[in-house]
Amino acid sequence: MFYYRIFDDKDELNFFKSSLKYEKIVELMAQFEKEHQEYLNCEFIDFLKKSDAEAEIIEVTNIYY
Repeated sequence: MFYYRIFDDKDELNFFKSSLKYEKIVELMAQFEKEHQEYLNCEFIDFLKKSDAEAEIIEVTNIYY
């Protein structure tokens, strides 16, 4: 599993996991950008799930000690 961070057009930062390697993510992102006017992370993850059923946004929490 690979872990990525992504910013959308609303400057929202999300982290997501996918079984796809970086090169394939970049390829799918280019395809997504051709088909959409606005880039939102939740929509990209839905698009990504067509190629990787395991893809999902994950929540990252800071831990301090």
